[in-house]
Amino acid sequence: MRPIYFISDAHLGCTATAHNRTRERRLVRFLDSIRDKAGAVYMLGDMFDFWYEYRECVPKGYTRFLGKVSELTDAGVEIHFFVGNHDVWCRDYLERECGCTVHQRPATVELGDKVFFLAHGDGLGDGNRQFKMLRAVFHNRTCQWLFRWLHPDVGIRLGLAWAANSRRKHQRLGIEPYMGENLEPLVVFAKDYVRSHPSVNYFVFGHRHIELDLMLSRTTRVLILGDWLEQFTFGVFDGEQFWMENYIEGDTQP
Repeated sequence: MRPIYFISDAHLGCTATAHNRTRERRLVRFLDSIRDKAGAVYMLGDMFDFWYEYRECVPKGYTRFLGKVSELTDAGVEIHFFVGNHDVWCRDYLERECGCTVHQRPATVELGDKVFFLAHGDGLGDGNRQFKMLRAVFHNRTCQWLFRWLHPDVGIRLGLAWAANSRRKHQRLGIEPYMGENLEPLVVFAKDYVRSHPSVNYFVFGHRHIELDLMLSRTTRVLILGDWLEQFTFGVFDGEQFWMENYIEGDTQP
């Protein structure tokens, strides 16, 4: 089978991060480098720092990224786009215009003869009550409908400002390092989930902005994909093995 690639957390358009256009070009060059070899690309959330689809408009920008995604799907490469907590308001634009398959919730898929549980990761195993309340608001249909009544110039600006404030907070406090098997929320979730779903071979997540490859058992692994803000990491599955790499400019063998 053709290799399958996994990426997450590019946060394109983040106003709290320098060199946004440079990061977008780097991501596009990566996608271009796998164009002729990839069978599918799974984007596991927060590819945009903020995304909201009004009925007749979407946030401006991202033309290089969206163009490359469209080019890949036109060439027969499957692009699976999982919404994250920053781009939860995706609807059908990426499907209609770019040929993506958009996933609004976690999915269990068979790739080759392996079973994958795929998700962005927000809300899984995390007991933070404040985050849960905020997430419930973002997913609430009534709140989303009310937000739609804001003029796009206001709504999108508010969304970008909120996302930038969140990024600055993380920059100030730093990304919380791996907390260990018994405390890391996504690992705790995977351990609990696999008890009732023992057929899962790979849990693959984004969200945490850390690189993790952990064996839960002889047949089950948990992987967290890092990000495309600083680490430029991606996962690859070739039908037999799964591994993670860092994309280095000029490397022709991602």
